[in-house]
Amino acid sequence: MALVAFALAFLLSKAAVAPASADQRAVEPALSAPTSQLDAPEMGKLSAQEDDLAARLARFEANLDTVWLLIAAFLVFFMQAGFALLEAGFVSVKHVVNIMMKNLFDFAAASIMFGAIGFGIMFGAGNAFFGTEWFFLSGIPETYPGLTVPTYAFFFFQLVFAGTAATIASGAMGGRTEFRGYLLYSLIVSAVIYPVVGHWIWGGGWLASLETPFTDFAGSTVVHSTGAWIGLMGAIFLGPRLGRFGKDAKPMVGHNMTAATLGVFILWFGWFGFNPGSQLNADGAAIGLITVTTNLAAAAGAAAGLFINWIAVGKPQLPPMLNGALAGLVAITAPCAFVTPTEAIIIGAIGGVIMYLGTLLLERLQIDDAVGAVPVHGFAGVWGTLAVGLFHGQTGLLHGGGAAQLISQIIGIVAAGGFVLLSSAIMFALIKATVGLRVSEEGEKMGLDAYEHGMVSYPEYVLGDPTVIAPTNGKAAKAAAAPAAGD
Repeated sequence: MALVAFALAFLLSKAAVAPASADQRAVEPALSAPTSQLDAPEMGKLSAQEDDLAARLARFEANLDTVWLLIAAFLVFFMQAGFALLEAGFVSVKHVVNIMMKNLFDFAAASIMFGAIGFGIMFGAGNAFFGTEWFFLSGIPETYPGLTVPTYAFFFFQLVFAGTAATIASGAMGGRTEFRGYLLYSLIVSAVIYPVVGHWIWGGGWLASLETPFTDFAGSTVVHSTGAWIGLMGAIFLGPRLGRFGKDAKPMVGHNMTAATLGVFILWFGWFGFNPGSQLNADGAAIGLITVTTNLAAAAGAAAGLFINWIAVGKPQLPPMLNGALAGLVAITAPCAFVTPTEAIIIGAIGGVIMYLGTLLLERLQIDDAVGAVPVHGFAGVWGTLAVGLFHGQTGLLHGGGAAQLISQIIGIVAAGGFVLLSSAIMFALIKATVGLRVSEEGEKMGLDAYEHGMVSYPEYVLGDPTVIAPTNGKAAKAAAAPAAGD
C-alpha cells in the first residue's frame, strides 16, 4: 500500500522531477565553486534554483500526503461493507435486507448531509460549540489550514468517519426499527449530532481549548462512543425485541456467523486506514507505530473476549471473539499514536474484557442491543479515551505527566456522552411521535424484510418455498409462486 501511495504521488509530482532546464544545467558547475568566486547573476540563479527545488519538494510532499490520506479514506469507506456483513450475520434471517438497506442509506445520507451541513458545523470557524461557515462546501480554502492536503481530500476523509458514526447505531436497533424513522435518524446524526461533538474535539471547540486539551487521536469518543450512545438511546426508546426478555425469553442468535466473521475481518482491515490515516500525512515513523499498536490491540481484544467467555460458559465461542477484536480496535483508536506496543496489548485486552462485562450489564438491565454495538463502541470507547490519560507517552499519569490529561479526558467523555444522549433522546422522541420508530408486532413477527420491503434475502428459509413478496405500502402480501426462469 505504501508503494502504491509513493508511486501515485510520484506521478502527480512528475513536474518536480522533470529534467533540468538549460539554465539549471548552466548553474550546476557553480554549485561546487566557492561563494566568493560567484558574480551577482550566478548568485541569483543559484538562489532561484534552490527556491525552485524547495517548491518542488513541498509539492511532492503535499501530493504524497494527499494520496496517503485518500487511500486511508478508501479503506475506511470499505468498513461500511464490514458493518453491513457483521450486522446482517448477527440479526435474524428475516431482517437481512432491512439491515443492509440501512447501512447503505447511512453512507448515502452522510455523503449529502455532512457535505451540506455537517462539515461546516464540525470544521468551520464559528464559536466554541459549532462552526458557522463552509456549508455546502462553499468558501473552503484550496488547502486545509494547518495541513498540506487539499480541503476536498480532507473533507472526504472526514466524511467516511461520519458515515461510520451513523451506522454504528443500526446494529443496536436491529430487528424492530421502522425504516422511515431510521431514515430521519440517519439524516439528523450526519448533519448535526456527530458534527457538534466533532467540532468540540477536532474542530477547535471548547474541549480542544482546555488548558490540557482533550485528546482523541482517531475517534474513540468522537466516532465510536457517539454512535454507541445514539444506539443505546435508540434501543431504550424501541424496547427489546419480542421474546428477548421475560419468562418466555428465548436465545436470539445471529443467523450467519460466516458473514459476521467476514465483516470483522473487513473492519479490522479498514482500521488500518482509520487509525494510521488520522495522522493526516505520510509520516512513515508515525503511521508505522500506529499500524502496529492498532493490530496488537485488536489481537489482544479478540483473545480476551475468547478466553473470558470460555471461562464463563465452558466452551470457546465465536461471537465474543469477534466483538472482542472490535472492542480492542475501538479502545486503541484514541491512544494509538501515543502508546507503546506493549501498552497497546494491555489496552486492547482490557477493551475485550469491558466489552464482555458490558454485554452482561445490558442484559441485566434488559436493554436489547442486537449486535453488541454499545459494549463494543461505547464502553470500550470510554476505556480507550481514558487510556490516553493513563498511557500517553508525554502527558499520561503512568508516564509522570500528572493527572491533568486524565481529568480532561473525563470531562470530555461526560460532556460528549451527555450531549449525545440528550440530543438523541429528543430526536427519537420526535421521530416516535411523528413517522414512528418501531414496527408493529405483526411486522416484527413476519420479518422486516417482507413487511417493510416486500422482499426477503433467503426465501427458501423465510417462506418455505420460493415465493414472491409484493410490496403494498408497508403491508406485506404473499403472491403466487413465480415461474422459474425458462418456464
